[in-house]
Amino acid sequence: MGDITGFLKIKRKEAGNRPLHERIYDFSEVEQTLNSEDRMLQASRCMDCGIPFCHWGCPVDNLIPEWNDLLYRGDWKGAYERLNATNNFPEFTGRICPAGCEHACVLNINKEPVTIRENEVAITEKAFAEGYIRPSPPKIRTGKRVAVIGSGPAGLATADLLNKAGHNVILFEKDEKAGGLLRFGIPDFKLSKTLIDRRLDLMIREGLDIRTGIYIGKDIPLNEIIEKNDAVCLAIGSGQPRDLNVEGREFSGIHFAMDFLSAQNRVNSGLLPSVSSDITAEGRKVLVIGGGDTGSDCVGTAIRQRAAGVTQIEILPEPPPERTPDNPWPYFSKVLKTSTSHEEGCERLWGIFTLRFVGDGSITRGAEVENVDWQILNGKYVMKSVPGTKRVIEADLVLLALGFLHPVTDCLIKDLSLELDNRKNIKINYNHATNLKKVFAAGDSVSGASLVVNAIASGRKSAAEIDRFLKEN
Repeated sequence: MGDITGFLKIKRKEAGNRPLHERIYDFSEVEQTLNSEDRMLQASRCMDCGIPFCHWGCPVDNLIPEWNDLLYRGDWKGAYERLNATNNFPEFTGRICPAGCEHACVLNINKEPVTIRENEVAITEKAFAEGYIRPSPPKIRTGKRVAVIGSGPAGLATADLLNKAGHNVILFEKDEKAGGLLRFGIPDFKLSKTLIDRRLDLMIREGLDIRTGIYIGKDIPLNEIIEKNDAVCLAIGSGQPRDLNVEGREFSGIHFAMDFLSAQNRVNSGLLPSVSSDITAEGRKVLVIGGGDTGSDCVGTAIRQRAAGVTQIEILPEPPPERTPDNPWPYFSKVLKTSTSHEEGCERLWGIFTLRFVGDGSITRGAEVENVDWQILNGKYVMKSVPGTKRVIEADLVLLALGFLHPVTDCLIKDLSLELDNRKNIKINYNHATNLKKVFAAGDSVSGASLVVNAIASGRKSAAEIDRFLKEN
């Protein structure tokens, strides 16, 4: 490292967020940026620790100490080249990754990790601004044809690397535009869709063929795709939402989180004229059931839609403010997380179980809930009701953010007897191959719902395996 004592002289400095009173009136990105000088100083804090636990904590194996050193020295181009060597889309992960690398950073022992995630996105944005990132189509085409089905982060990573390897790649997407979860699931205030369009434009100029509005399995049979291509990769995500099958579920005003979020994203991008009246939060008391990131995204979106109030409930107990002895460094710290959406105004309740929905006729008016206590019994956590805690949380709009179960098992999966595992995810072997000849799979459709960075890592692995398969056949 250029300055092995930088961490002693420079304190951690985050870019911070736009003022709360300003950002809740638009869907522009919340996070701000540091100037180049401050960002280089933050990179100087990377301490040449000998064993880079940050690298261990990164699913795509980012060479973090190397590009931090190059950033500290002012070599922005070199830093991007090292970053791009392991990550296809650092402009995405630099904004929405939970940064397991920072949790594993040696400096995090003292709660002062290097600003790795912010450094990553700063390097990438500088590279785009300075023109370091240019189309680089392959010099030679192999003549092999590959179809990638699904344009989320896994599908994009798979298609990008196979195209760069010289294969003729067609990327199919059932929605109006490519991007999958990145485009329709993540709010604009966390990830501007202009960034997706910028990257897609680059990939198209490199020779990638992207075809949208085509639902493989419905518009085109999967067996036809298999017959016409030398290899196929399924990267269809894990889109089956977990439901809450309780009394009153049929009432109007109860929606899955992704329906709510994708509708607003379509409005923002001009694909829809306005959010339909039955799913808008405007003037309503909103109840978000589910305490994860998707629930947090619902909170921020509801606030921007001018909700009368927002409550978020979670069935699990409130996480501790600091690491507990059974969650030591360098593992990801399971502590209370307060998102920018939570800061904007939301009541959060923990250990809450939903008993039923109540309403007037067919219209929801709230949810009857009760507190639950979690105890360890025979080595397993057991949930027990807390007597005397039943009450109704008033709500005109209920959003179910309970996670996802598995891929949507429609005609694409069923028609050709694609083998699934015991969780109904697509079953693959070590080489990412399915039980169907020359058909591979990657991302959430294989692992179940996970992080964007994990999907990219899976897509990169599947691309390497498909490339090897094509060279051998």
